[in-house]
Amino acid sequence: MTKDYYDILSVKKDATREDIKKAYKKKAKKYHPDLNEGDAEAADKFKEVNEAAATLGDDQKRKQYDTVGHAAFSQGTRGGGGFNSQDFSGFGANADFGDIFENFFSGAFGDIFGGGHGRRQRRGSDLRYDLSITLNDAAFGTNRKIRVRKHSLCETCNGSGGSKVETCGTCHGHGMVRQAKRTPFGIFQTTTACPACQGLGKRILEPCKKCDGEGRTLADKELDVQIPPGVQAGSRLRLNEEGEAGGPGATPGDLYVFLDVEAHELFTRHGDDILLEVPISFFQASFGATIEVPTLEGKAKLKIPSGTQSGTIFRLKAQGTQRLHGHGRGDELITVQMETPKKLTKKQEKLLKELSKEFGEGAEPHKSLFARLKKHMHK
Repeated sequence: MTKDYYDILSVKKDATREDIKKAYKKKAKKYHPDLNEGDAEAADKFKEVNEAAATLGDDQKRKQYDTVGHAAFSQGTRGGGGFNSQDFSGFGANADFGDIFENFFSGAFGDIFGGGHGRRQRRGSDLRYDLSITLNDAAFGTNRKIRVRKHSLCETCNGSGGSKVETCGTCHGHGMVRQAKRTPFGIFQTTTACPACQGLGKRILEPCKKCDGEGRTLADKELDVQIPPGVQAGSRLRLNEEGEAGGPGATPGDLYVFLDVEAHELFTRHGDDILLEVPISFFQASFGATIEVPTLEGKAKLKIPSGTQSGTIFRLKAQGTQRLHGHGRGDELITVQMETPKKLTKKQEKLLKELSKEFGEGAEPHKSLFARLKKHMHK
C-alpha cells in the first residue's frame, strides 16, 4: 500500500508551502544517505521524502494529487513529474547542511516553492542619523530640521539612467538568468541576477551625463523630523523612503533617526516622572513655609509643612513629561534636603546653644539611634 505524501512529510492536508518546505528540510536531513551510510531503509525514506516534496511543493501537481491521488504519480522518480533523485557521493557527511538546504531552496527549488522568478529590485540602503534633543523637546515633542547627505533620484533623467534603452540580450529583459547548480540531490537549474545588466533587464545606450547612468546622485537634503512628546533616550524614528535611492525603479531605503536626550542642569528623568532636589533651611523645615520651585514649564509653589524631615519627597501632579502614545503626564517628584549653616556669627552660635538647652535631650540624636549604633559596632 502506497503511503500518503502528507504522511511522509508529517504535514496536514491544509499545510502551506512554508510548512511543506520546513517539513521537507527536516526529513531530508534525517534520512540523507551520507548520514545513514549503508542503511537501505533510510535511503528509501529519503527517496519518498524527495518525491513527496516535489509533488506537494508544486501547486499544479498538488492539485492533481489531491484530486486523483497517488495513482497520478505512480511512475515515482522516473516519470509523472516525480522528483529525480541523483547521486550524493560528492557531498560528505560533514557537509554544512544549513547552507546546503538554504541554497537548495532559494535556488534549485525556486520553481517549486515560488522563488527565483521576476526581476531583482535593488532596494536602496537604510541610513542612520543621530539627533540630540533637550529634555523639554523629549517631554513635549518638537519639530527639528536635519540635513542628510545621501544618494537621491537623479533629477535630470528621473532615475532612468539615460536614454535609448534596449532590452538586454543576455536575459532578454527578464533580469534573471538560469545556471546549472550542483546540490546534494543532483544538478539543478538556479536563477540569478543577470551579470550583463545587473538584474535590470535592459541596457542604457546613452547614459545620463549627470549621474553617469546610475540613476541617482549624491547630494544634501533637508528633512523635517517630527518628534512626538514623551520619547526616551534611545528612541528610534523612521522616515519612510528617505534613505538611499535604489536602482532604477527600486524602492528607496528608510532613514532611522536615533534620539539622544541631553542631561538637564536641574532635573533627572525617571520614566514619565522628573526628579528634583530642593534645599530648605532648618527654620523652613521646622516652622513650615511656601517655597517656589522650578518646573519644565516655569515655576510652581510648594507648601512645606512644619516639622518636615530632610529627604521628604513631595509630588507635583502632572508636571512631568507627556506619556508617549498615551494620555496625561507624569509627575514632578521633589526631594527636600535641609541645609546646615557652614558658618555662624558669635551671636548666632550663642542663640543656637540656648535653643539647644531648651530642647534638652532633643538637641542630641535620639537615644534609640545611639543604642542601634552601639549594638552594630559590637557585632
